[in-house]
Amino acid sequence: PSILGVKRQRRAQKVPKRLTQEEIRPGTPEPVKGREHVYVQTELYLEEISDRIIEIDGECQTDEFLDRPPTPLFIPAKTGKDVATQIEEGELFDFDIEVKPILEVLVGKTVEQALLEVMEEEELAQLLSHQRAFAELRNAEFAELQRLEEQDRRIREEKERRRLEHLEKLRKQKETAEKIAARAFAQRYLADLIPSVFNNLHESGFFYDPVERDIETVFLPWLMSEVEETLQKKVLGRTMLDSLIRMVVEKRLDEFRRPPPPDQKEAPAEEPSETDAAPEVSGADAASADESAAEEEETGQSDAEEQPTDFTSSQLEEQGQEGAMDLETE
Repeated sequence: PSILGVKRQRRAQKVPKRLTQEEIRPGTPEPVKGREHVYVQTELYLEEISDRIIEIDGECQTDEFLDRPPTPLFIPAKTGKDVATQIEEGELFDFDIEVKPILEVLVGKTVEQALLEVMEEEELAQLLSHQRAFAELRNAEFAELQRLEEQDRRIREEKERRRLEHLEKLRKQKETAEKIAARAFAQRYLADLIPSVFNNLHESGFFYDPVERDIETVFLPWLMSEVEETLQKKVLGRTMLDSLIRMVVEKRLDEFRRPPPPDQKEAPAEEPSETDAAPEVSGADAASADESAAEEEETGQSDAEEQPTDFTSSQLEEQGQEGAMDLETE
């Protein structure tokens, strides 16, 4: 594209940008009711306000890639007139006569300047040596000063430390004396108080023997429960034994109260017939014999009753002993 086309494109791009900036620019708020805004220029120089800004299009074409010509030398303008003259050799002065004294002066000044420079160098060397000696002396004095300051600082610190130690020692002595006095006063004051307090605490139960407390809280309740259980078992065994004895006695009593069967009644009647040679006994003898037989039967029954009761009691006792052994093993 040509340069002219590029300029037109840039100009066309700037127009909408300028319009958007004018739209974004804040304006005056709307007028109050009954009033209106009047456009007034506030610039220093008044300008004509028109609806359309006057624009003039102009075009220019330049040569492309022209070499810059060299800058001409600056020659100031002449302010006077040029005049020329000719002086021949030897007309104004004689070089040998007039230059010799000047040359002597220059040589003398040069030698004098050289001597001054040599003297200055020697003086500078002496100054440097004096400066070195002074620096060495100053450094030695400064080191000695630092040593003395450090020694003084250590002495002051040692004094302060010893003073603090002495104060701390006095404070501890005072504190120890106060503690000893307080301890003596407390011992004298609490001599009768401590036993009474301990007695009250013992009576209240705050101090106790752990073994005794363990026996009271653990062993005795367990022992009472086991004894109660053993007693319950013994009472149960006795109750069962009493019931068995009652049952046996009632059964035997019922058997004795029943009439004997007929075969048992006829048996004693036939006995005299077997022994014909035996004499007849009287009715009193027969009654006494019957009573003795009844007593023998009762004793036999009582023995029979005692035997099972003894057996049951022995069984119950064995059971109780086994239960006690089980409890002991538990």
